[in-house]
Amino acid sequence: MVVLVFSLSLSARPNKHSQTMPAIDPAYVSALSTADRFLHAWQTGDLETGMVLLSDRVRHSQDPEKLEEYFSTRNERGFEITRGRSERRHYRFPVVLVTNSSGHARRRFSEIVMVDTGKNEWVVDKLP
Repeated sequence: MVVLVFSLSLSARPNKHSQTMPAIDPAYVSALSTADRFLHAWQTGDLETGMVLLSDRVRHSQDPEKLEEYFSTRNERGFEITRGRSERRHYRFPVVLVTNSSGHARRRFSEIVMVDTGKNEWVVDKLP
């Protein structure tokens, strides 16, 4: 009786992702996380959370009624966010805001700009 044993070592295969993916800056992760939280607040109509995540510049330059309207949830909403790019203490993330009103979906292409306020804390400096 002959028994054949095959062994495949997974460690012998090179990991394609580790060779092609650059290291991610921890600031990028924080900025992206804050952008996600803000967009989720927009999606769910959470004005309080959204306001906390705005920079002072944006908060003071916007009409309070317009901000309330921005967060009001009359329709079903969703968002898509893609890879951002760094620009001196700022990250820009392209986004698509998707709304559904009376069975008609609408996509609006924009971007959200995040700024570092210090100590790796991020806020929205441009509304999508």
